[in-house]
Amino acid sequence: MKTASKVLTLAVLLTTSLFASVSDNNVLKFEKERISQNPNVKVENISINTKKELPVKGWYGYIIDVEATVENKTVNAKDIVFSDGRYISLELIDSENGRSLKDLVTPSLTAKYYNKAKLIAGNHKAKDKIVVFSDPLCPFCMDYVPEVINHVNKNKDSIALYYYHFPLLRLHPAADALSKLMELGKEKGIKDIELKVYQADWDEYFGSKETDNKKIIAGFNKVFKTSFTEDDISTIESLESIENDIKMGEDVMVQGTPTIFVNGEKDTMRTEYGKLGKNK
Repeated sequence: MKTASKVLTLAVLLTTSLFASVSDNNVLKFEKERISQNPNVKVENISINTKKELPVKGWYGYIIDVEATVENKTVNAKDIVFSDGRYISLELIDSENGRSLKDLVTPSLTAKYYNKAKLIAGNHKAKDKIVVFSDPLCPFCMDYVPEVINHVNKNKDSIALYYYHFPLLRLHPAADALSKLMELGKEKGIKDIELKVYQADWDEYFGSKETDNKKIIAGFNKVFKTSFTEDDISTIESLESIENDIKMGEDVMVQGTPTIFVNGEKDTMRTEYGKLGKNK
């Protein structure tokens, strides 16, 4: 009986393993075919970055890494799909709260995101940590980010807040220069520059779609009494600083702003930060 039992167990395990392999291959095949429908995109490589079991029997969430060529340029991107082995879905919504199950698949933050150089408010040693990716010209961000900063300032001993630039250049091209100016201003010792930038009325000087860096720089210099030039925002250091922030966001599936992580987990509802601190 014991021998038969072992054989049966082994057979079940082998079948399960085979099923998982076939399921994963189906997901990759589906994703490759879906992306390849765009004639301007050539998929060079596709692989599974993460596979997480969902609180839906038999269903898994997949983070897919895609390397593709678009207009002779190499592009690396991530996507999330769901599958139970037979069926594949691009989205799963919890009918009780309307939240996407993509939140359960999104990678958690690692310790590297709690870089003291990115701290803009609170206590770096605090147990509760908030990370926000934002565009200074995103309309919703303009109200939301100051709210988060002010909440952390009221609980500065018990919360740490880290800020990463994530300018949405297709929507707000002026955010590129403004983000670089924010970094330069911080290096010059301008206190609370993130809060001040988000509270400034930039429409007085330039619109979010402005591409003339001279106008953007002139507006910033007037608000902050600085004397930055085009050369200042064109340095390798300025370029790498913003590019690194964007890469950090893309690695954890940031696609829009503001995106906020509370204690390592993405908060799609953007309300969890308010539950932190002694002065809630």
